[in-house]
Amino acid sequence: MPLHSKDKEILYTGKQQVDHLFDDLFAAAGGVALPKYRFPEQQHNPQRVAGLVRDELMLDGNSRQNLATFCQTWAEEEVFDLMRVCTDKNMIDKDEYPQTAEIERRCVHMLADLWNAPEAAETIGCSTTGSSEAAMLGGLAAKWRWRKKREAEGKPADKPNMVCGPVQICWHKFARYFDVEIREVPLEGDRLMMDPETMLERVDENTIFVVPTMGVTFTCGYEPVKAISDALDTLQQKTGLDVPIHVDAASGGFLAPFCAPEIEWDFRLPRVRSINASGHKFGLSPLGVGWVVWHDSSDLPEELIFDVNYLGGDMPTFALNFSRPAGQIVVQYYNFLRLGREGYTRVHTACYDTARYLADEIGKMGPFKIIVDGDMKAGIPAVSWSLDADPETVGYTLYDLADRLRNYGWQVPAYSMPANRQDLVVQRILVRHSISRDLASLLVDDMHRALEHLAAHPVSSALTEDEAGGFHH
Repeated sequence: MPLHSKDKEILYTGKQQVDHLFDDLFAAAGGVALPKYRFPEQQHNPQRVAGLVRDELMLDGNSRQNLATFCQTWAEEEVFDLMRVCTDKNMIDKDEYPQTAEIERRCVHMLADLWNAPEAAETIGCSTTGSSEAAMLGGLAAKWRWRKKREAEGKPADKPNMVCGPVQICWHKFARYFDVEIREVPLEGDRLMMDPETMLERVDENTIFVVPTMGVTFTCGYEPVKAISDALDTLQQKTGLDVPIHVDAASGGFLAPFCAPEIEWDFRLPRVRSINASGHKFGLSPLGVGWVVWHDSSDLPEELIFDVNYLGGDMPTFALNFSRPAGQIVVQYYNFLRLGREGYTRVHTACYDTARYLADEIGKMGPFKIIVDGDMKAGIPAVSWSLDADPETVGYTLYDLADRLRNYGWQVPAYSMPANRQDLVVQRILVRHSISRDLASLLVDDMHRALEHLAAHPVSSALTEDEAGGFHH
């Protein structure tokens, strides 16, 4: 067959003949929209469908400008290569993919070492789809340990509770899904997190664990794990009540070991029995991977481990999810080897430096009170601020500023604090890997433009009708 005949190969897409070498992608679509709510009847040209789907994805925001998310939005090219290699690997099938399973085990032991477990090589843990699943596994293990102990003592085990500060929604899900009362310490005045005193007021014999957070979602600060542990030690000495700790280190677990190693929050404290963290946050892996590690194997009740033997071999599993991709775990291992302690320290120190730069610049530009300033000993690399003036006087709220910044592509969220400080509205920037000083300076320039616009055009939501001249913008 002549070569030119291959060049003119005709493809059949539905009932229409299409010359795929010469037809323009958009002209060939013929103005017909892709199906959206009904399953399509016919197959279609893969390049054309992929192109049209890519067009729809253009309408999403630019993830690099999303300063609300804790999750990674940038990766090295080697990461994409490894993810492609792992496209067909199912993490649960350890018999078929034994080396992938071995890589997961290595990551668990490396994390145990990073978090100062006494016997890191003997520690038990697993990967998850994210820190929420990891948190729930830590919670389930604590509930089962508490119930077994209560039953052995001949005491009722029908009213478990947990004590925490202002937590991420995953803990409210855990409490509701698994029938545990959540005793969340409310905020009061300038206290924006759980402290030992407010924690002790809520602990009793039915407390399955206390959950301090290393990187509170709302304020980005580290809760005082050691002080909480010391308070529980004193409580046990006085009452005999032995309450364990699970640390939600979704963010701080990959920050404090490198940038504030002197903070005692991990397995150096014997009362800390389990830790969860997000690999796809400051662990620098793609979405989505989380980790949960227990102090030792006795902290994970055997009843929660299932043996699966229909995938080709007998294998234990204790995650909530079953089939899931292996790429993120493999990339986590790559990051550990690629960066080591030195590399992670350099990457995260740069994030803190940029956060402090932003805190200084934002503090100068408006009637703002800086709440979090990028102090690596106090919390995660972030900046948050409140409006230190009456919105009716300045003519805008932080919600208005957030809305204006969206015009430049930036997502800088404004939100109110949880109970009992709903009156406090803050705005926050999360500084992740890839938020460079140059990118931060562009944000500062756009914030100046946004504030100049708001000064020239006061927003009606911040003014009364009379103050706005009877006209609502």
